[in-house]
Amino acid sequence: MVTKMLAVFVVAVAAFAQPLPVAARPEDLGFSSKRLELTRQAIRANVESKRVPGAVLLLVRNGRTVTHDAIGLQDRATGAPMKKDSIFRIMSMSKPITTVAAMILAEENKLDLGAPVAQYLPEFKDVKVGVEGAAPKRPMTVHDLMRHTSGLTYGLFGNSPVDQIYRKANIFGALSLTEMVKTIAGLPLLHQPGDAWEYSVSTDVLGRVVEVAAGKDLDLFVEERITGPLKMSDTGFRVKPTALGRLARQDAETGTIDPTQKPAILSGGGGMFSIAGDYARFAQMLLNGGLLEGVRILSPKTVALMTSDQLPATTERHTPVAISLGAPLGPLPELGTSFGLGFAVRVDAGRSPLPGSVGDFSWSGIYGTYFWVDPKEKLVAVLMVQSPRNWNGVIWRQTRTMVYQALIDQ
Repeated sequence: MVTKMLAVFVVAVAAFAQPLPVAARPEDLGFSSKRLELTRQAIRANVESKRVPGAVLLLVRNGRTVTHDAIGLQDRATGAPMKKDSIFRIMSMSKPITTVAAMILAEENKLDLGAPVAQYLPEFKDVKVGVEGAAPKRPMTVHDLMRHTSGLTYGLFGNSPVDQIYRKANIFGALSLTEMVKTIAGLPLLHQPGDAWEYSVSTDVLGRVVEVAAGKDLDLFVEERITGPLKMSDTGFRVKPTALGRLARQDAETGTIDPTQKPAILSGGGGMFSIAGDYARFAQMLLNGGLLEGVRILSPKTVALMTSDQLPATTERHTPVAISLGAPLGPLPELGTSFGLGFAVRVDAGRSPLPGSVGDFSWSGIYGTYFWVDPKEKLVAVLMVQSPRNWNGVIWRQTRTMVYQALIDQ
């Protein structure tokens, strides 16, 4: 009987094992336990005010876990409590993972970042700009896809004639990623390639480029080269049937798509699920210059390239979507922020209303998830939440402020 109970205990511990080594106390990593409680109180206040059902916050410094908090409810409708390993739709936090996949191929000389997208996707050979059908001044490159200067759009954040065409095309109603990308290639660009930073379907197109260069579906490549080696067992384009009870849900969530099934469109721009612990491992790999626990995903120079300012001075930053993102994500010079390859990057210590360091990089998801990496402070922060879109900016700014107020060493 004792042996059986011990076995059950060992299985339970393994199931809820910490994703990275844990510090004995926050003070060992430069954080104040008292001030961290203020951080938790801010999250609890969001739960009590019904801004969000619940949240998971995971902080890692110097490769060790400072705190890993599950607060509130995983699903308000059922009353299920939030868990440290609750699974979230990370939406656009899929983009950094897809970009890393592309950089792996670049390191293997299977993908040329400076090459025209049409080299891998011939359907983009005759793409036009605007409803007038102007010729591009230069080809859209793979590099453009990574930094959102491709000229593509989402069709969701603006109301230009091109945005309206995108909405009518219903690109996310396609039966496959291949079909979706072919439809996109037949639509006009919103901007000339390189002229403007426009948050867009660029990373979905990049995902298709990855498939062509790798010779396999995006989900398989990501699993084989990123999530598998990094032991991100709950990260992917679908939820394991045995893990469905850990899926966090938005308030009043409606939907008929079965998350346990492989989706028709493998959206590298917004189709993945993850947990805080998994994403912290991914972010720690980047902080370590492409290496985690002896597993190398990328070289240090490749990570440095991805997290550097990639937007030319001539690139228009003040698009409607960039302005709406604001601090900490909009690549706006007046906020001290720009964009790398897959991430927002901080380029100035001032100008932003939020704390951080020059060189920190970050991104988010439209359902509220948010992460950032601060190399100067050797800090990884992951917030997992499923919130209404109108609260996202407030919650992201609050989280960043409340995390840094608890970091007290110099």
